[in-house]
Amino acid sequence: MKLERKFAADQHRYRTMRNEDLRESFVVGELMQDGVLAMTLSDIDRGIIGSAVPTGEILAFGSFEELGGGAFTSRREVGVINIGAPGSITVGDESFAMNRLDSLYIGRGDHSVSFKSDDPADPARFYFVSYPAHASYPHKRVTQAEAHRIDLGEGKTCNERTIFQSLRPGIVESCQLVMGFTCIAEGSVWNTFPPHTHDRRSEFYFYFDLDDDARVFHFMGKPDELKALAMSNEEAALSPSWSMHCGVGSGAYSFIWSMGGENQEFDDMDHVKQAALA
Repeated sequence: MKLERKFAADQHRYRTMRNEDLRESFVVGELMQDGVLAMTLSDIDRGIIGSAVPTGEILAFGSFEELGGGAFTSRREVGVINIGAPGSITVGDESFAMNRLDSLYIGRGDHSVSFKSDDPADPARFYFVSYPAHASYPHKRVTQAEAHRIDLGEGKTCNERTIFQSLRPGIVESCQLVMGFTCIAEGSVWNTFPPHTHDRRSEFYFYFDLDDDARVFHFMGKPDELKALAMSNEEAALSPSWSMHCGVGSGAYSFIWSMGGENQEFDDMDHVKQAALA
């Protein structure tokens, strides 16, 4: 198991970057590989994105010099969402059953963390995000039914969608991590529009439930100089605090969003007027 590194471009250098350079800075691929625990450390708020697909042996977090050694969670909190078949996550001596679209918050501490599928031939597919943590809070599983549900948009503007806020204040205590997922309705394609920025926190988008030849065009950058990242199934886009973001797909899709930064208020965002886009 290796901890990959990714260094993002700043708000000036991104303007002259080619597509492949933009992907190198802002896209995390090669996730959800069978039998592999993969993770990437970004310099954006020192967030980590990763996945675990247990198809045989149990997969477990290791220790990394890049994180100062010790247990992976010694100074970090973790949010996990399962997008596959049933499985389980063991944290220390606690085990949490994880069905599809269940979420788990793992608090800071010297815990061992491992991932298992109920049926290795039909594996669980765990996506996780981790941020540095200043305090320890209890681990907690949140099912899709227990998440805070918000229905937004409408068919005539092609942005009808349902947001599930699973790891958020009022449901889970955390240091900075907020996480959930959004499901786009059939016939809609926009995940949010007009776009917005989060000047006080970063956001990571993980797109899933796309056909192999489908794409989501994830728009990023300053409103007056947009760039588009063509995202395939099970790829993640890193959105720094200075970048606006929105996306449009070639059909309906889902995505996991996660945020870390100075606050946890979901509505703390600055909307960008459509007329300002160029």
